[in-house]
Amino acid sequence: MDFLAEGSHTEPLAEGSRTDPAEYGERIGGRYDEWYGSRDDPAPIADFLAARAGRGPALELGIGTGRIALPLAERGVPVDGIDASPRMVGQLRGKPGGGDIAVSVGDFADVDPPSGPYGLIYVVFNTFLMLLTQEDQVRCFAHVAAHLVPGGAFVMEAFVPDLAGFDGEQRFRADQFDQATTRFTASLLDRVGQRISARHLVVGAAGIETYPIELRYAWPSEIDLMARLAGLRLTGRWGGWQGQPFTSASDRHVSVWQSADPA
Repeated sequence: MDFLAEGSHTEPLAEGSRTDPAEYGERIGGRYDEWYGSRDDPAPIADFLAARAGRGPALELGIGTGRIALPLAERGVPVDGIDASPRMVGQLRGKPGGGDIAVSVGDFADVDPPSGPYGLIYVVFNTFLMLLTQEDQVRCFAHVAAHLVPGGAFVMEAFVPDLAGFDGEQRFRADQFDQATTRFTASLLDRVGQRISARHLVVGAAGIETYPIELRYAWPSEIDLMARLAGLRLTGRWGGWQGQPFTSASDRHVSVWQSADPA
């Protein structure tokens, strides 16, 4: 199970507690492209999204450094974005084509997008799960539905929770181990609050650095109910961006919900 996101706590934050939504991007911004830039080939992701953009434009929630937005824009789809981190948006601006993308800075559960309405709104790589309460996640769906054109699509990529990887309530994993840098991820689980509090720990020439990750995980069935409450209906679910079947063995889902067409 991959954890995005992108001082320390001795236990996960309680349900209902909040963190600064910009903290993840402000802290990890300088490392994000190095660690995650080649995680998945962006071409199939951009192809999948372009096929569902309709008349456009598209809006990315948590646009970050533009890993997906820029290839999608290259396919002729106008793209806007929302992101909480000015540092991440600054890196987007520094890339070819990044200055052409309009971005609103703030929490994507609440902040209005630059324009709209949109034929496509999407959120990738577990970013939706960075909304740390069920209330925030439900509110995000309502916000999305309000900014979709009739018949517009909301696309999400998120991991399927698999808590078997935790030893009791914790997990420790080595992510990088070479001559220059050692990187670990330490995670604590709160089963009641459906919360994972994790830290990337990097040991290298700069000493020890820490990067926070806070997530509220949700199973696909719970997310589907959020969609229904917002008036969106599930129209497809896959185990990956290239149309892999979604099965009980899938570790992530790519889901598409659609707003109602006009009568």
